[in-house]
Amino acid sequence: MIPWRDPAFWAELFVISDWTIRIVMAGVVPFRRAPSAAVAWLLFIFAFPWIGLAAYLTLGSWRLPAARVAQYDRLRGRLTELIAHMRKDPRARRPRIKPEFEGAVMLAENLGHLPIVGGNAVELLPDYDGTIDRIVTDIDGAGRHVHVQYYIFADDTVGQRVMAALGRAAGRGVVCRVLIDTVGTGARTLRRLLPQMRALGIQAHESLPLGLFRRKAARFDLRNHRKIVVVDGTVAYTGSQNLVESLGDDGLWNDEMVVRLEGPVVLQLQGTFAADWFIESDEMLPDDVFPELAACGTVAAQVLPSGPGFPVGNYQHLLLSLLHGARKRVILTTPYFIPDEALLQALHTAVLRGARVDLVVSENLDSRFVALAQASYYDDLLEFGVHVHRYRERFLHAKHVTIDDEVAVIGSSNLDIRSFRLNNEVSVVCYDAHVASQLRAEAERTMAKATPLVAAQWAKRSLAPQLVENLARLLSPLL
Repeated sequence: MIPWRDPAFWAELFVISDWTIRIVMAGVVPFRRAPSAAVAWLLFIFAFPWIGLAAYLTLGSWRLPAARVAQYDRLRGRLTELIAHMRKDPRARRPRIKPEFEGAVMLAENLGHLPIVGGNAVELLPDYDGTIDRIVTDIDGAGRHVHVQYYIFADDTVGQRVMAALGRAAGRGVVCRVLIDTVGTGARTLRRLLPQMRALGIQAHESLPLGLFRRKAARFDLRNHRKIVVVDGTVAYTGSQNLVESLGDDGLWNDEMVVRLEGPVVLQLQGTFAADWFIESDEMLPDDVFPELAACGTVAAQVLPSGPGFPVGNYQHLLLSLLHGARKRVILTTPYFIPDEALLQALHTAVLRGARVDLVVSENLDSRFVALAQASYYDDLLEFGVHVHRYRERFLHAKHVTIDDEVAVIGSSNLDIRSFRLNNEVSVVCYDAHVASQLRAEAERTMAKATPLVAAQWAKRSLAPQLVENLARLLSPLL
């Protein structure tokens, strides 16, 4: 009998191939990977070898495609020039801050290469629709250039309103550049929006486009999650809010925290946009998008970009440093909380040091699997003494951290492995008691609408949900 016509031959080949995959991947997967992630991948591969191998080859590496790595290499020289220019500015001399946070400042500078700068004005914008009003007003006042970057740029009343403002600016000679993430916004929406923008004179590109044969195409799980608006290089916005229609108090989303900035720190957000623009368009922005800025306030701040273009998880490292410096009070607000051992240990250490730690998360998540994995960590947190609050009214999408009423962090990053390593994110760190106390007050207003978890009640859950949550936890490093 010809071997390939014998069912036994195929059965034997299947078994051999299964075990070959398991044995080979047992040596490949742990290479330069966190133990928790390695264990999760190996469990998946050992259970479903061929499916696991296909998933690993598609999603197993957080590294960028070669074409994008080459683009970053080309960009590095330009960024070095910009950073050197920023460091020469007198306002870049490190303002006086409390000793316990000096290490965090140096860490952020070494990670993101952007120095702390003084002389900034910082305004928190907790009103969803009011934030859109302010952005449109500033775009309508632009005289030279407007740069807009969003994960979601919806084709709805909000998206059309911002696009109309950009169109008016382009019509009076303002250079308008827009970056929109492909997956966040959706390919179908982009096919409508991009031609409309270009017809209005707006320069627009996709971030991390998809497609097997497209130059610099990206893996679908590597996304540009940043939200940035910079007007004339003098005013900037960033935070968690996308350009999508507000759903109101009875709607599904609570995305109410954006920061409006003036002063030297605006140039750091401009530089972050400029880097992403070059990666997608091959255009190096001219020097005149980086004007000389006078001091507008008293806040010391710095921008921390993060993503797979950096060798380590920038935001995660900064957060760990801030937690280890906390002495009195920590409030973390995030929709997604999928920690690693280092973050859990830092939270526990902060509590043991005497700080009160509050974690505000969403009771309603848009992913059932993520919700299960997240819930599996609540037992540990409650046992550590962390106060967990589940926001019940809507899907909480705000992302910010306050430390001891001294440091405020606002940006696009969630507290999960995806944001730490896979997504391009951006955060603004403000070393200012007034800004931190304002942000803490906003977080406490959110906590007032949340349900605090009680350890004794949480432990009374039936066995079945706990088993499902623990299973989801095993795979959480892959989320």
